[in-house]
Amino acid sequence: MTSKLSPTWQANLRLKFIQRDLKSILSERSHSGPLRVQRPFYPEAENICHVYILHPPGGIVSGDDLKVDIAIEERAWGLITAPGATKIYRNNRKQARQSVHIKIKSQGTAEWLPQESIFYDDAAANTQVRADVASDAKFVGWEITCLGRPASGQDIKKCNIKNRFEIWKDGIPIVLERARYVTGHPVFGAAWGLRSCPVTGILICTESDSSLLQQVRESTAVGSESLFAATQVRGVLVCRYLGFKVQEAKHTFRNIWNIIRPNVLGAQPVNPRIWNT
Repeated sequence: MTSKLSPTWQANLRLKFIQRDLKSILSERSHSGPLRVQRPFYPEAENICHVYILHPPGGIVSGDDLKVDIAIEERAWGLITAPGATKIYRNNRKQARQSVHIKIKSQGTAEWLPQESIFYDDAAANTQVRADVASDAKFVGWEITCLGRPASGQDIKKCNIKNRFEIWKDGIPIVLERARYVTGHPVFGAAWGLRSCPVTGILICTESDSSLLQQVRESTAVGSESLFAATQVRGVLVCRYLGFKVQEAKHTFRNIWNIIRPNVLGAQPVNPRIWNT
């Protein structure tokens, strides 16, 4: 008996935000393959456009290649999130790929606030987020990685995963975060690595000072089994979470976002509606 292999998807999504009459609008959107966006939402001021990225298949399998390109034009403001977690399933043929590239022009603002990425046992994937930011533009974004499904007691025993999260300002690299998780590597259990924790996350804000850093540190607390750190590198706030609970990582980062919004972006925190479902 022969098995029928599931199809792989090659998908592209391109979004462009512009400001018109003091309103940020999604002026262009094009796609191929199973990547979509819902209509823009304006739950707060009209100069802030909320967009939700949809992936109808519900997960990424081996051989899939998903690319998202987001352009934030001058003075435009886009908040991008998703209705659910990104699930990367086991590999049966070749590596899956997902890349996100965000370009933010002068005085533009981008908030990249996705749900978590869940890597199933035997996953093979290469994921990358890169933000190219003008010197007077602003970017706030996070990535939360869950290795296995700890809430269901399913550890990840075999994998080949590459994660990259990069921030470039005026063509100069500011933060280059790279992680590699391969079966049998000591990074999983080492004190300098994951310490046997399945959940890790990073949050970056491209504009920070000592006052913001202190406020984030004083206002953030995690469980006794988890670790949290906030540092400032070249005026960029970098926050890291390491622990066992996705919900704790999301709660931690959203609380920090609540601090960043009024202090850096000049807006009150207004949760995307999809977070309440």
